[in-house]
Amino acid sequence: MRSDALLARLDLVRKTGNGRWVCRCPTHDDRGPSLSVRELDDGRVLLHCFAGCDVQSILDAIGLAFEDLFPERIGGDVVKRERRPFNAADVLRCLSFEALILCQYATTMAKGDALTKDARERLLTAAKRFQHGAEVTHA
Repeated sequence: MRSDALLARLDLVRKTGNGRWVCRCPTHDDRGPSLSVRELDDGRVLLHCFAGCDVQSILDAIGLAFEDLFPERIGGDVVKRERRPFNAADVLRCLSFEALILCQYATTMAKGDALTKDARERLLTAAKRFQHGAEVTHA
């Protein structure tokens, strides 16, 4: 499946670059675009929800399967694994979003309000993403 067929099933799609879009995530109550869609040169489509939704849930919500994110293979074609590093702008955009999550929950806790179980889990996800970012930059 090409990205245009996938994008037709999503709302508020906005192109952000060559083979890159953002849109509303169909899995949660999304006020603004939090789902990133990227089509690679070999036809594979990558999905990432910055609110933390998993890809399977996103695909279920739009009636697709994991196989739909990959180009049709003819015969015994072997797809070479892509080894490009992350685009610095994408990494900074992701970390910027995670920083907003951390600030939001820090403000809530500073007011003396307790975090919900979901909020605590999301806070841990944001912290793990920052930790992983620190580990890969020192490698």
